[in-house]
Amino acid sequence: MKKRILALVLSLAMTTALAGCSSKADTTQPDTTKTTENESNSSQAETTEGENYTVGISQFAVHGSLDNCREGFLKGLAEEGIVEGKNLTVTYENAQADTGTAGQIADNFVSNGVDMICAIATPSAASAYSAAMKSDIPVIYTAVSDPIAAGLANEDGTPVAEITGTSDKLPVEQQLEMIRKVLPDAKSIGIIYTTSEANSEATVKEYQAHVADYGFTLETVGISTTADIPLAADSLISKVDCINNLTDNTVVQGLATVLSKAKAANIPVFGSEVEQVKNGCLAAVGIEYSDLGVQTGKMAAKILKGEAKASEMNFELISECGLYVNKAVAADLGIKLDEEYVSGAVESFDEIAQ
Repeated sequence: MKKRILALVLSLAMTTALAGCSSKADTTQPDTTKTTENESNSSQAETTEGENYTVGISQFAVHGSLDNCREGFLKGLAEEGIVEGKNLTVTYENAQADTGTAGQIADNFVSNGVDMICAIATPSAASAYSAAMKSDIPVIYTAVSDPIAAGLANEDGTPVAEITGTSDKLPVEQQLEMIRKVLPDAKSIGIIYTTSEANSEATVKEYQAHVADYGFTLETVGISTTADIPLAADSLISKVDCINNLTDNTVVQGLATVLSKAKAANIPVFGSEVEQVKNGCLAAVGIEYSDLGVQTGKMAAKILKGEAKASEMNFELISECGLYVNKAVAADLGIKLDEEYVSGAVESFDEIAQ
């Protein structure tokens, strides 16, 4: 739905020339010298003058990290001159953690002829890819832990079609190292994961490959829906010293249940990103999802502007991760934290959000 006005611009230019006006259209590229944020945004906005874009955002579930991705995505676009309400129309839909709904959302976006689909989380990305593969609509994804395992990228990281994006691959070994530092006497870790989420299965395999290196054994329970979470949590609590939560979309929907049952048994739950720590997980080594969204938005801007095709851009990883700690949770569980270690946290919390 790009509404090009090239003909109008040419017509105005000819009229101006005939009138003998001394000014002329600026056809130079924006200055890339570092400026203030307002100056930068103004310069970047000029590069998209005359273009209007429609982006359909399909988010798989409602939870903090995915919300942060969406907000960061729009910020990244805006930093490149593509601003909602100015030259960008956004249609946002949430699948409420239902893969069937994610498929319907993607089909509707294709039927409506959006300029791009932004898919947040692996199930939405897979649905968008399936729906858009026979169209000329590019798909950009974010919060996909393993694009290769999900069939969205080849082994070398190249796209399988007009689809690319960013991965929130978990820093598994850093997480295991953190758990060992916080719980020096722990022997076993439990993980609940959704068997239909390719990203979760891939992450569980990575944990299985590394837990012994840090002196742990691993217990896992696979689930299909959030209704399975209470029994899964009960099963793990009787076997493990702690639970480690992934970025599994279905499990995150039921994280409050896991936290409640674990707290009753005095079992700590570790998260995988800051929002989970805010909401009651003891600690996590993870990425900042807002930054991941910004990175995705900047990639999307290149595609929308015609500077690159999705099929020409390998998926990207965010390079930095950090420690997040909830001191209120530690106090509730009677866990004494190594103050020297947690002093290096990106952020620590003195209360539980939920």
